[in-house]
Amino acid sequence: MKRENGSWTAEGVAFFRALESACPEGERRCYDPLAQHLLNPWLRLVYRNRFRRWIARIYVGLRHGRAAVHIVARTSYIDFRLSECIDDGIEQLVILGAGFDSRAFRFPELRAGVSVFEVDHPATQRRKLERLKKVFGTLPSHVTFVPVDFEREPLEQRLLESGYDRGLQTLFIWEGVVMYLPAESVDETLAFITRNSATGSSIIFDYVYESLLEGRSEDSRAWRAYLERIGEPPRFGIEEGVIEEFLNSRGLLLVENWTDEALKGTRFSRVVKSSYPVREVAPHGGICLSVKP
Repeated sequence: MKRENGSWTAEGVAFFRALESACPEGERRCYDPLAQHLLNPWLRLVYRNRFRRWIARIYVGLRHGRAAVHIVARTSYIDFRLSECIDDGIEQLVILGAGFDSRAFRFPELRAGVSVFEVDHPATQRRKLERLKKVFGTLPSHVTFVPVDFEREPLEQRLLESGYDRGLQTLFIWEGVVMYLPAESVDETLAFITRNSATGSSIIFDYVYESLLEGRSEDSRAWRAYLERIGEPPRFGIEEGVIEEFLNSRGLLLVENWTDEALKGTRFSRVVKSSYPVREVAPHGGICLSVKP
């Protein structure tokens, strides 16, 4: 990531969520009414005009269709699992690489009895805080914002200094982040979770297949070239079919794993056939829920 500028992919994800949330209730796959308010000025200008929004959906369908479908499907899935964890009585929520995630603000149950931490790169988090102040007038008091560069700073130190309680049952959400990190950072983060969370704590994260990083197909090369061009090259993948072994070797138990293809057809996302062609340039991978035994 271009450290001084924040994450462009985080901006794009917020835009995909905003576009999807503008669809009629019976058609949208996910609903994030705050996404539009967290857009940068240019994307907000596009979003607020119905005609420009329609043009944007055509562009997204043509240029990033598969990625957009995956992003809104995983948003729906994580929202569903977060609701379940809240009902089950989680005491702490940690959103790793939060970007412009709005869950801490659109789940009112989190305001009472749940400690919420948003961890992100300082540049991206700085942008988000500026936008949150414009939305709410002040920063919501129930969320602790923790600036961390995963590649340069120890997560453990920064979280513990910010009030994180390792004795509480915690849900970790790690969405759209893992593939951009070196393997050492991924392992260090998972090791932190297994060492510093209560039994029954869980983590949700998505990943790409290792084959995508070295794939020679035109689509694989185009996907990598696009991410490299915006300064966020993919760096980590997990070999297809070994996610359970991967987690077990790091002290976690797999609860469920969905491929990006299967996720689109579940009850967590509405399958609405697009009238626009979708190029196969997005990563193939999965999203998993695991628990600390």
